[in-house]
Amino acid sequence: MYHCPVELALDVIGGKWRAVILAHLKERPHFYGELRRKVPGISEKMFVQRLRELQDAGLVARAEVPPHVEYSLTEEGRSLGPALQALYDWGVRRAALTGEVITPV
Repeated sequence: MYHCPVELALDVIGGKWRAVILAHLKERPHFYGELRRKVPGISEKMFVQRLRELQDAGLVARAEVPPHVEYSLTEEGRSLGPALQALYDWGVRRAALTGEVITPV
């Protein structure tokens, strides 16, 4: 049971890595290896676990494109686009304000 819609949303996409993975997939579908390289601060085990969680939540689709595996957002995942963009824009403003350096991979 949830007491606030934000609580439900954060239960599904919360945590550092899920939102980061979703943000990269928002750009376009990625093969496993290229998506993995875009998230360098996460262990392999955690990366696979978060991808599975996002698939189980119906936000990410996995397709075998021999010899690769491709990940993309589902329709439900794409509906998060505005929220992900708002977080991205806020992060850019926050970095400018605090002097944090964002180095894309």
